[in-house]
Amino acid sequence: MTASHPPRSESDLHLDSTAHLMDSIGSRLVGRLRLVSPLGHHRHARPALVLVAHGSRDPRALDTVRALRDRVRELRPGLPVHLGHVELNEPLLPDTLAALGDTPAVLVPLLLSRGYHVKQDIPELAAAAPGPIHVAAPLGPHPLLVEALYDRLVEAGWPTGVEPAARRSAAVVLAAAGSRDPDSATDTRRTARLLAGRLGVPVVPAYASAASPTVPTAVRALTARGRHRVAVASYFTAPGRFATQCGEQAPWIAAAPLGAHPAMARLVLHRYDQARAPRQAELTPA
Repeated sequence: MTASHPPRSESDLHLDSTAHLMDSIGSRLVGRLRLVSPLGHHRHARPALVLVAHGSRDPRALDTVRALRDRVRELRPGLPVHLGHVELNEPLLPDTLAALGDTPAVLVPLLLSRGYHVKQDIPELAAAAPGPIHVAAPLGPHPLLVEALYDRLVEAGWPTGVEPAARRSAAVVLAAAGSRDPDSATDTRRTARLLAGRLGVPVVPAYASAASPTVPTAVRALTARGRHRVAVASYFTAPGRFATQCGEQAPWIAAAPLGAHPAMARLVLHRYDQARAPRQAELTPA
């Protein structure tokens, strides 16, 4: 014989209904809380930032880009920051991307203008990666680069209070790597104009390879115009063969490469944020 149960009262049914409703609300709330970090931020995971360096046989180059990576990490704690090279140094970019697996990432080229690596190499490597990858714009041109260039010149001996007479005899050669891509020269010329505005003297772009004028040619042209104190500003991210060669051709002072200057770290994060902006817009509710 089956045991009989007393009929349930209206109050019991009401309590069951209320409990079911609270369980449902609680489950949904827990689901939403899983998307929120302990600090209250929405937990759409930030893509990793991958610094993409060219690579160099000069051991100082690797030390420099590692120092820049560390400075970026200091500026944005908690952001995963990695390093990959196009060639010559480890880790190579494909290896860095393979280690990330399907983790989203933004590649920030440590290159100062558009050219073959920015337009071809890096996008092709990004397309072959297992995870979703965005490629940021190159670092230059940008006013933050001018800030770093100015400080490097001052460190090398550029006078901060240049008298008008001295200014009429001074000039700067902005020494860059060079590229056959005309967009690269356009970007470098724009940086030269920005630096000229900061210094109040002519700034002439010149190149170590693949483009003209060379640094010695630019120095001679400026000297012919009565500019007898010509400094060389190093438009290179890190030390290397081209940067050393250009510095040795300076008739007066030669600035160090941009390296791990604080403005460089800020610019890296600016390019990272720019590359993320379209994705962030997709994730933000209307």
